[in-house]
Amino acid sequence: MTFPRNSLNSGGFFDLPTLIESIRVAEDKMSAPDFWNDQDSANKLIKELKSHKAVVEPLKKAEHLAADARELLDISDGDDEMERQIEAETEELAQSVAALEIQVLLSGQYDNCNALMSLNSGAGGTESCDWTSMLFRMYTRWAEDKGYKVEVYDILHGEEAGIKNVSIRIEGVKAYGYLKAEKGVHRLVRISPFDSNKRRHTSFASFDVIPEVDDDIEIEINPDDLKVDVFRSSGPGGQSVNTADSAVRITHMPTGIITQSQVERSQLQNKMRCMRVLKAKLFELKQKEMENKMSAESGQKQKIEWGSQIRSYVMQPYQMVKDHRTDAETGNVQKVMDGDIDMFIEAFLKMKPEGK
Repeated sequence: MTFPRNSLNSGGFFDLPTLIESIRVAEDKMSAPDFWNDQDSANKLIKELKSHKAVVEPLKKAEHLAADARELLDISDGDDEMERQIEAETEELAQSVAALEIQVLLSGQYDNCNALMSLNSGAGGTESCDWTSMLFRMYTRWAEDKGYKVEVYDILHGEEAGIKNVSIRIEGVKAYGYLKAEKGVHRLVRISPFDSNKRRHTSFASFDVIPEVDDDIEIEINPDDLKVDVFRSSGPGGQSVNTADSAVRITHMPTGIITQSQVERSQLQNKMRCMRVLKAKLFELKQKEMENKMSAESGQKQKIEWGSQIRSYVMQPYQMVKDHRTDAETGNVQKVMDGDIDMFIEAFLKMKPEGK
């Protein structure tokens, strides 16, 4: 049995024995006394190990469950109790296979990368800012439930409530692979808590995400092309977060790309965060230019991948969250807002490309 390579490898396929051997070699290296001498290499190896185990462990579990069910079937002889046990084993087997399928689908070139995501409120003032803060909580809860590390790079609060925009780094295995499914505009319909007349309002917020590129990927950035501004960090209501001018904004003059960080007390640390995001954005821009060039040379019309609205969250007059790309839906809005969004992500990953 073979599986697509993950993003830490260069395309093609490899077989299960190779995966198992890679895990064994990685675990041997981790047991060495000097393993943590080079923290960057150590962290990269741990990330690769987790990625391999995410495929191997569900497969081993599926094989074990299938063998158990087969043995029970051979000796059941119509026994009701054993048939119920077989049914339970089969259901667990189906869940293991489904988990394995998702891991195989998450085999894109950058799926294994950390994610740099941003949320931006749409038109609508306080309503949209409040909606953006609700989405911020939803994605934070989702990431924490998966054991991912969440770092806020920059946040601009609304004038009255909520968040105008926020930039976040999500660190974890397959973080970008999962979150790429969420890219687009999210729509909320509810009776506004800010409207004294209790009217129903529609609010919009956009979600964007790019992969955090590895340090070994070379992106040339000319220091002369950068405009670096420092300023004082601020929080809700304009209150000072830091009395020093530690916040950093970097503008890449040739492209107009702007990155900003104000969450660290150190100006140097904020600058490093900005440069990390800038590198990822320049890499994404380079990839898009190559894709557009290939499409133009082949005479193909560039497909618009993300429409103006990918999902609706309706709280009144009825309860429903529906994804307009996959038709996946649920009536349990609160559960979704608490971070349970895997059903939508998995439906998107399983969605067949148009024309196939």
